[in-house]
Amino acid sequence: MTSDNTQATPAVRLRRDGAVDEATLAYARTKIDAVIGRSGLPAVTGEVRIVRAAAHADLPWAASADLHIGGRPVTVNAEEASGREVVDQLQARLRRRLDRAAHAWDDGHRTTAPPWRGGAQRSA
Repeated sequence: MTSDNTQATPAVRLRRDGAVDEATLAYARTKIDAVIGRSGLPAVTGEVRIVRAAAHADLPWAASADLHIGGRPVTVNAEEASGREVVDQLQARLRRRLDRAAHAWDDGHRTTAPPWRGGAQRSA
């Protein structure tokens, strides 16, 4: 079973496969919104998928995020024994990757050129 849910963040879809309960989905929505909803980030688009596989006894929960932040692709994967653990692990990995991508985005996007390159000088 796959469901689409675009309530939390319109640009980032949250999908589920398998027997993912609503509580885990709501928890994932909250955690993902906390990461991608920070101020200062460029536009974030893409998809996050939560999967619960009955055939895997050790780590039945998996999550993946395929996002684009300011035109840069960011992919994160996680596997754990419970739904909350996989969401927490995905959030931590996603936060680190988005921080790196945002830093790279900031390096290439200045609002004005510095004065030594002909930009406007600030008045004190």
